[in-house]
Amino acid sequence: MTVTDTETETTTDTESTATAACGPAAAPPAPTVGAAPDACAASAPPRPRPEGRDRYTISEVAAICGLSAHTLRWYERIGLMPHVDRSHTGQRRFTDTDLDWLDLVAKLRLTGMPVADMVRYAELVRAGEHTCPERHELLVATREDVLRRIAELQETLAVLDYKIGIYAAYRMPESA
Repeated sequence: MTVTDTETETTTDTESTATAACGPAAAPPAPTVGAAPDACAASAPPRPRPEGRDRYTISEVAAICGLSAHTLRWYERIGLMPHVDRSHTGQRRFTDTDLDWLDLVAKLRLTGMPVADMVRYAELVRAGEHTCPERHELLVATREDVLRRIAELQETLAVLDYKIGIYAAYRMPESA
């Protein structure tokens, strides 16, 4: 199965998984052989990774992303993270593409998007290119919510600036 998103595409042993990351993003890997290009996909500019590696343990990812190992496991359990490869000993091995996905998730969290909507978005990404219109709708709705919150914060800031201006006249002179 080929799965893509607006970030990058990677291939596992059994399927392609869309993902996007913490810290710097990797250059997009070559498309899966025989896969049609995803009209929704856009390449992110390449950013270097620590030590030029593409395999990270859960503790390294936690340190890079500022998330706990517990949160990373939870993201995987609820379907917010795609399948994470495992080593021969069963340890999770995250890739640069996984880090890119975690970066996108962090941005979506900052927008205030509910976890259920983030999971839905992840499901749509994994479902393939035919879900682009629904992904677009979800992101447009989130953008509208962000713009509404920004407007509310700007109004609040204006009130604070007004009150600060009033109280500025009452500032005590600094003693020498």
